[in-house]
Amino acid sequence: MSDESAPSFAKDIRPMFTDMDIEHMKPFDIDLSNRADVEAHADAIYSTVSQGVMPPRGSGEAAWSDEMCARFDRWRKTGCSP
Repeated sequence: MSDESAPSFAKDIRPMFTDMDIEHMKPFDIDLSNRADVEAHADAIYSTVSQGVMPPRGSGEAAWSDEMCARFDRWRKTGCSP
């Protein structure tokens, strides 16, 4: 990670979303490749990934690790840096 205290979207957050994640959320008008969209939905995203709800079981995608959840949480709590 670029800076442990202040992750950036481009380097630390965007790479955690797979192409499948991005495609899955498009029908809900959430673009996970867009920082502003992810910032606008950061609380809901964090809730679903930290509870293991997303990605959904059976999707073939691995659940986020505790470290990934913590990284996302730091990003949203430190101002959602680009």
